[in-house]
Amino acid sequence: MYRMEGGRALFLIIRDSYKNWGFPKGHLEVDEAPELAALREVQEETGLDDLALRGEIDTIDWYFRFRGRLIHKVCHFYLMESASADTSPQREEGITACRWAPMADAMQSISYANARTVLERAATMVESGAPARP
Repeated sequence: MYRMEGGRALFLIIRDSYKNWGFPKGHLEVDEAPELAALREVQEETGLDDLALRGEIDTIDWYFRFRGRLIHKVCHFYLMESASADTSPQREEGITACRWAPMADAMQSISYANARTVLERAATMVESGAPARP
């Protein structure tokens, strides 16, 4: 998720209930396409409703332990653009903050290595001319 301000890209990062910074993500609904789920989840978690899908960034597949159980997670990440700066974190889902940041600041803030890779790819897409907003 990015927006342009004064000729530079700002990237949206969110803070979860564990105080880690990363990107919005969620779950697919039954028969929901990944790109539609991504748009829905970003809108729900950030309050942004003027989202434009700019392309697929990456799919990340990983395992982690939660409460003694091995969890397998697959996340599809898409580049989205918004003209709006106003966000509203979805607190009931544990989103405690949303912040727009330039690339270097976002990179330092992100808590997860795989999310930093997603950010690098997103920045490359933006710099190489992701399609302009219609």
